[in-house]
Amino acid sequence: MTKAPYKTKQMTEILTFLKSVQGRHVTVNEICDFFREKGISIGTTTIYRQLEKMVKEGLVAKYVIDGSSSACFEYIGDHGEEHENCYHCKCEKCGKLIHLQCNEVESLKQHMQQHHDFQMDPHRTVFYGICGECSKKE
Repeated sequence: MTKAPYKTKQMTEILTFLKSVQGRHVTVNEICDFFREKGISIGTTTIYRQLEKMVKEGLVAKYVIDGSSSACFEYIGDHGEEHENCYHCKCEKCGKLIHLQCNEVESLKQHMQQHHDFQMDPHRTVFYGICGECSKKE
């Protein structure tokens, strides 16, 4: 019989928040700001620790895009398989991280493997450019 993972009050609070922003990438600072605004006291170290537990349990995906950006976290629940081939776009103006699950990119991945003997890593493949919001501001 498999034992269900133990959930602390803090873990429940963090999970509730992550579910409320499902489909978005959030940093630890954004999570801290949210709880501070709500008057909920959860320390930064506790948030990091709880997020790492959730990553190990497969509830949350962690993305480290480059050395200059904070790690991002996203609630994936039982949809981990869908995130296996999830590429990203990063806006060079505002830093926004955008999911890219697209058949065209999968075709590029296959092309790279077949014609260039190169295996792309979806979790570390990032396309840099300018997002729609930032390009409208220019």
